[in-house]
Amino acid sequence: QVQLVESGGGLVQAGGSLRLSCAASGSSSSLNPMRWYRQAPGKQRELVATITIGGSTNYADSVKGRFTISRDNAKNTIYLQMNSLKPEDTAVYYCNAVNRYTGGNYWGQGTQVTVSS
Repeated sequence: QVQLVESGGGLVQAGGSLRLSCAASGSSSSLNPMRWYRQAPGKQRELVATITIGGSTNYADSVKGRFTISRDNAKNTIYLQMNSLKPEDTAVYYCNAVNRYTGGNYWGQGTQVTVSS
């Protein structure tokens, strides 16, 4: 069973930066891809960024050029560097991973990001 633990959320002013981390228990080599999602109050959960084990990335249009997803396989951790934050980025951010061998789909508990105007 894989456990994903997010950290790094908090309160920041518009224009500021935060870095989220998602640590996976055990080896992350079986987890591909890994993703960040977010869910704002009253809205559906949306995909923010994806990274494959090979390092290929993809982003939602709303965060392109501001957010960067990265992966440290040695630390079994992915990151989401968020710059130029906007109030509309306020949400609970969730880490997600798929086991490429079993198809297992795993979620973290979420971390709150609040951007004040």
